[in-house]
Amino acid sequence: MVNPKSIYLTYFKKTIFLFIIIFCYGKIYSQEEGSKLIGIVENESSKKVMSGVHVINTSKVIGVITNNEGVFELEVSPNDTLYISYIGYKPLKILVNNDMIKFKKTKFQLTELAYALEEVVVKPYQLTGYLEIDIKSVPINPAGRYRIAGLPYSGYEAGNKNKSSISKALGAIFDPVDYLYNLFGKNPRQMKKIEKMKKDKEIKNLLASKFDRVIIGQLLNVNLVEIEEILINCNYSNAFIKNANDLQILEAISECYNEYRVLNL
Repeated sequence: MVNPKSIYLTYFKKTIFLFIIIFCYGKIYSQEEGSKLIGIVENESSKKVMSGVHVINTSKVIGVITNNEGVFELEVSPNDTLYISYIGYKPLKILVNNDMIKFKKTKFQLTELAYALEEVVVKPYQLTGYLEIDIKSVPINPAGRYRIAGLPYSGYEAGNKNKSSISKALGAIFDPVDYLYNLFGKNPRQMKKIEKMKKDKEIKNLLASKFDRVIIGQLLNVNLVEIEEILINCNYSNAFIKNANDLQILEAISECYNEYRVLNL
């Protein structure tokens, strides 16, 4: 005869075991989905809190700014990367861990940059007014330019006059899709972050005030040279590449990437 108490005890143990499994799974799932990180940013030397500091989660492509008390709240998961920046201070790149999430108001310190002003010597050209003489004192652009019959422009600049520069210029002209594939194709997931960046208000505000391409590089995992190559091969002028703010550069890369995707279908 089966003992009712043993049946009940077995059922009770199974229920407890199932409850523990559900609880542990829920905890792991909540960590994967993301938790709120509450942090405070301060000046490393003075220990004063800093308001208006941009804090970006480059993994989730979301950002916030610190309030008047230097405090920010941001959705994070373990192993996400935070990028903290403020004008005149060295940017801070942090990998999120469980302790940061568990303990509230983790402190992050920014170091002020020291700028050394160097003496600038201006050497104006000594012009005589005679073209034959003055033209010899004007520096010559060493970049090689090449004219290709049948193409609309009179010349294509390829940098140094070596074989690799010429091949690079010709490759970009005759096969731009393959050239862009080397840039976009190796980081498709990173490039998909572009649309997320365009939707986040704080990231857009930050990019509109910057001209150094650093934030774009951090979010898309590309360097300055690659950014310039993308824009050059999408027919953006040198004036735009040099003078546009980071938000305009982001929009240009986004348009270029969308055109690339259409051509690559």
